[in-house]
Amino acid sequence: MGKGGGNVLSCFTNSEPASAPKDQSTPAQEPKPSIKEDQPRKMATNKIFIIFYSTYGHIYNMAQSVLKGVNSVEGVEGTLYQVQETLPDEILAKMHAAPKPDVPIMDPHDLPNADGLMFGFPTRFGGMPSQMKALFDATGSLWTKGALDGKPGAMFTGTASQGGGQETTISNSLSNLVHHGMIFVPAGYGMGQELFSNEEARGGSAWGAGTLANGDGSRQPSKIELDFAEYQGKRFAQVVKKLAVKAA
Repeated sequence: MGKGGGNVLSCFTNSEPASAPKDQSTPAQEPKPSIKEDQPRKMATNKIFIIFYSTYGHIYNMAQSVLKGVNSVEGVEGTLYQVQETLPDEILAKMHAAPKPDVPIMDPHDLPNADGLMFGFPTRFGGMPSQMKALFDATGSLWTKGALDGKPGAMFTGTASQGGGQETTISNSLSNLVHHGMIFVPAGYGMGQELFSNEEARGGSAWGAGTLANGDGSRQPSKIELDFAEYQGKRFAQVVKKLAVKAA
């Protein structure tokens, strides 16, 4: 082999000639870090609409306790709405009705925006009042589209006496949820011993929270009735959250 001819063996043992330029190719991008299982993830907020009708303020007070219970569950947000009044002002004045609270009126077309719906209303001879019924009567287009199908729903109420229909008011109103394909979530008796005590008159049942208003409406919701309403709101929010996770 002549002088300066180089080592022939190097042509086979080296992947590149000694004189070859350095690799000028673009360096590979670093892989994106994977999400670890223990890394916290941002949870979507589940929205619950609490829709009520209140003539003398009893159901409004109950709705506020329901809202408190709903908002106590992480990842769930409650909003209060009232339904449109259908009685003229002069009739309400003769009834000595309470002023309407500063709460937005529910537009029936916005109902599908909620992940869960709770309805509160006083009894009218064992059923819901016409004001609440008017809301459901305006949901025909939602019914034809199945817009509320599968959504959880619950109810709470109030009567003027212990035998005034705490259970029948809600049970007689369930057809409105059934025809929309909604899932009724009862309150049950999971709150505990307070619901089994007979030491004081109280409203509420396994169907939903309730309050007694007596004949002239002077009695406002008691502590146990408000506590039951708060419990129902919390329990309903937990159910809505569970159903949302399973549906995801």
